[in-house]
Amino acid sequence: MATMRLDKLYDLKGRIALVTGGGTGIGWMIARGLAVNGAKVYITGRRMDVLEKAAQSFAQEGTVIPLEMDVTNKDSILSVQSEIERKDGKLHILVNNAGISGPVSRFFNDTSAPEHKDAGTLGRALFDDQSFEDWSELYSTNTFSIFFVTTAFVGLLTKGSQEIPNYTSSVINITSISAIMKLAQNHFAYNSAKAAASHLTRLLSTEFALKKVPVRVNAIAPGVYATEMTADRIAAHGIDQVGLGLQPVPAQRAGSDEEMAGTAIYLASPAGCYTNGQEIVIDGGYLAVNPSRA
Repeated sequence: MATMRLDKLYDLKGRIALVTGGGTGIGWMIARGLAVNGAKVYITGRRMDVLEKAAQSFAQEGTVIPLEMDVTNKDSILSVQSEIERKDGKLHILVNNAGISGPVSRFFNDTSAPEHKDAGTLGRALFDDQSFEDWSELYSTNTFSIFFVTTAFVGLLTKGSQEIPNYTSSVINITSISAIMKLAQNHFAYNSAKAAASHLTRLLSTEFALKKVPVRVNAIAPGVYATEMTADRIAAHGIDQVGLGLQPVPAQRAGSDEEMAGTAIYLASPAGCYTNGQEIVIDGGYLAVNPSRA
């Protein structure tokens, strides 16, 4: 049957996509995957020069359009929403990828460090090392933005669903294995914010379904991938010094661009239209051998 062909199952031709934090790292992996397979992809971020450079490098492979947007600013979000509404009148794919690493206490896993003298010393070291402002900024980018960007674009996503028979528009939130594992990896703030993003994915998918909003919401939880936040540490120390698990990554390597893009393409394509409210882990087996709530 023609509908079982790969070019039909994973057809993205004519789809309009928006990828936040799309100029680098995981966002850029996904943006390229969507664009090369036929989607018109808007990439957003706060650094317009980075976005433009990325888009220009891909000009011969697909349609990638840079737009400046701060996912922690409602006026900035609405400005981009208005721009896409004016140009396209709809949206089919929203990838909430923008994120920051936030405060890291590298002494926490080094039990020989003086901060581990006793419980009181360790607790005070953590208390002094981080601030409410650090945590607030991290949550604003990694968690709060998912709610505000998704709600701003849900009307356009609904129009995308109504345009194509048997197709449902897709929100894809990029969480992390850090959302699921029970180890802090030296950054309590990042892991707890990603866990909140993971649960927010389920809240949105359930409430949209109950309210008969024709938009699916899923998440991808990556393991160790080479990004702006991790590439230097992977090169210098290897993947296991990034994952910081009790056991090494079974795959013994970082994830590839193709593996990341392929997962997003599945969720965004006709093949993924029966998938809703799920968090797909792509981690080379990391959570299979480390403490997690999975």
